[in-house]
Amino acid sequence: MPQGTLDVQLMKAKGLKNTEFFGKMDPYVILKCKNQEKRSKVATSQGSNPEWNEKFVFRVTEGVTELKMTIMDKDTATRDDFVGELSIPLKTLFQEGKLPPMKYNVLRNKKYYGEIKVGLSFTPSVPSKIPEESFGGWKESS
Repeated sequence: MPQGTLDVQLMKAKGLKNTEFFGKMDPYVILKCKNQEKRSKVATSQGSNPEWNEKFVFRVTEGVTELKMTIMDKDTATRDDFVGELSIPLKTLFQEGKLPPMKYNVLRNKKYYGEIKVGLSFTPSVPSKIPEESFGGWKESS
């Protein structure tokens, strides 16, 4: 299983289903990679077509297979509204190293709720090499 750094470029969303009765949504995204969680800024009054243009960095450790994203609508008087979610499998990214910005479907109750554009790149960790001298200087004699 690869280990290293996952860079996520959260760009924008399009056609999100509006959860507001009045006015425009204030969407934000919660990104989860195994037990790490990060949150985007709130795209205030940007409604169904928000733009974030934010970069997030996750440490990839054993057992990481996907990036989960949950889109929420920030509300002041009540609890934030759930807009939709998606999960991006990372297997191809680990093989390719970089995926250009692509559109992913946002789902809610298995129904299409818009799309989100995300770019991904993965930088593997370089294993540290132990110098020969650290083995007590033993060398084979000829």
